[in-house]
Amino acid sequence: MTELKNDRFLQALMRKPVDVTPVWMMRQAGRYLPEYRATREKAGSFMNLCQTPELACEVTLQPLDRFALDAAILFSDILTVPDAMGLGLRFTTGEGPTFDKPVRTAADINALGVIDPHAELKYVVDAVRLIRKELNGRVPLIGFSGSPWTLATYMVEGGSSKEFSKVKGMMFDQPELMHKLLDVLAQSVTEYLNAQIKAGAQAVMVFDTWGGALTPRDYREFSLQYMTQIVDGLIKENEARPVPSILFTKGGGAWLEDMTLSKCNALGVDWTIDIGDARKRVGDKVALQGNMDPCILYASPKRIREEVAGVLASFGKGDGHVFNLGHGIHPAINPEHVEVFINSVHELSRQYH
Repeated sequence: MTELKNDRFLQALMRKPVDVTPVWMMRQAGRYLPEYRATREKAGSFMNLCQTPELACEVTLQPLDRFALDAAILFSDILTVPDAMGLGLRFTTGEGPTFDKPVRTAADINALGVIDPHAELKYVVDAVRLIRKELNGRVPLIGFSGSPWTLATYMVEGGSSKEFSKVKGMMFDQPELMHKLLDVLAQSVTEYLNAQIKAGAQAVMVFDTWGGALTPRDYREFSLQYMTQIVDGLIKENEARPVPSILFTKGGGAWLEDMTLSKCNALGVDWTIDIGDARKRVGDKVALQGNMDPCILYASPKRIREEVAGVLASFGKGDGHVFNLGHGIHPAINPEHVEVFINSVHELSRQYH
C-alpha cells in the first residue's frame, strides 16, 4: 500500500482538520484540455477511450500534471452500467448518448439482471487499478457512478431528454415497474462501486444529474431512496482507512437535510444555493463539496479570484469543505483560468483553517 503524499481531500470529506481547502473539478479530465483532445483523437472514439485502461489512465492523470489538484477522478462515463446491461450505448457527435435498445416495457425490465463489474465492466476495474498504480500516492483517486434515477432516465428515454416524458410517464403510471428498474440499478451500482473500491478507489461519488427534475415527494421515493440503499451497501473501509462517499444531486438544494439521512459522508451542492446556508442546514452531519458556478471560469483572473474568495468566506472557518465547481467544467474554458482558480483556492483558504 503506497502512502498518500496529499490526503487533505479525504481528510476534508471526514471533516478532519486540513491545512488548506482541497479542490478538484468535476470533468477535470476533459475537452477543455488540448492534451485530452489529442488522446481522444488517438482513441478514435469516446467509448474506445473509456474502454482502454491505458488511455483512461492517461487522461485521468493529465489535469494533475498541469494543476495542483487534490484528487484524481476516474475517467469514465455514468452510462457504463446500462451499457453493460446490453442496451447498446452510442455517442453521436452533436446528439449526445443514445441507446439502441431503450427499456420501456415490463418485458424489457424483467430481462435486466444485476451486472457483474468484474465481467461486463472489467475495463473500468482495470483502469482504476492502473490509475492507482500510476498515481503512486500523489493524491487520492475518486471512483464514481450515475445514480439509479439518472441512469433510468437515459435508459427509458433512450438518450438525453428535456421533458422526461417517457420516464416520468412510467414513474406515474407504473410505479411498481419503475421501482423494479431502480432496484436492479441500485444493486448494480453498489456492486460496481465496491469493485472500484477493491481495485483502489479511495472515495466514491454518486452523480444524480436528473434528481432535480423531480418533485420533493418523487425525489425521496424514486431517487434518494435508492442512493441511500447504495450508501448502505458500500464498503466503508479499505486499506485500513475509511472510504468516504459523496452524493451529488444537481438542483437538489431543497433536499439537503433529507440527503444527510442517507449516511453519506459528503454532499455535493451546485451553485443555486449559498454554501454558507447549506452549511447551516446540514450542521456537522456531512462535509460539503462545491460550489462555484462553472461559468465564472470564463471571466477574468481577477474576477475568478474574487469568486473563490466569496465562496470560501461563505463557508467560513473550519473543516469539512471540498472546493469544486457546482457542475462540470465547460469544454471552452481556458486552462490558464483553471490554474488561477486552483491556486486561488489553496492560497486564500489558508486563513480559514
